[in-house]
Amino acid sequence: MLQTTYQPHMVDIVFPIEGTTISKHYSHDLQNALQTELPWITAEERFSIHPIKLVTGDSEITVLSRRALMIVRGPRERYEEIKSLSGKELNLSGHLIRLGNPHEKELTPHSTLYAHHVFAANASESDFMTKVSEELQILGIGGERVCGKRHALGLPIQSLDTFSLMVHGLAPEPSLRLQEHGLGKHKLLGCGIFVGHKSAAAV
Repeated sequence: MLQTTYQPHMVDIVFPIEGTTISKHYSHDLQNALQTELPWITAEERFSIHPIKLVTGDSEITVLSRRALMIVRGPRERYEEIKSLSGKELNLSGHLIRLGNPHEKELTPHSTLYAHHVFAANASESDFMTKVSEELQILGIGGERVCGKRHALGLPIQSLDTFSLMVHGLAPEPSLRLQEHGLGKHKLLGCGIFVGHKSAAAV
């Protein structure tokens, strides 16, 4: 693991999930449920809800794995407030999930970071990558960028247009800052959230 003295303000808080089924397009419901429980997250630009890893398949409804996790990335000083979600039952369009006892996971520097969804606003790949470069420049983050597949993030009325994105060749501090700030809009829907990745081969 890369070494640095930089201390991020954000941490990941990991909640086990108890439940049986969930919609494949759960993101909007989960955003609303957490905004109801923690209204302040709406104004916290860096607060993020990681995509839940689901069993793949063609069905709109999927079975929740016993190892399913809800991970949020929030301010370190708000940890106790976020922890209060433990034991809460969330109704996601009729699918009930209960959040277990969480643990805190520090952000760690990785030379390669990956985001499955980064909001694209129906831009071409070229225009999307130009926007990415502009945002990274503002954050003072270099590295090599690799645009991946285009995705449609399902919502109740319409889908969000996104690309997956890999950034590699990062020094420790920029790696942490990219994880801390994320990229683009709709972080409460699972967009713009970067996690460590072993290589740039599987965008």
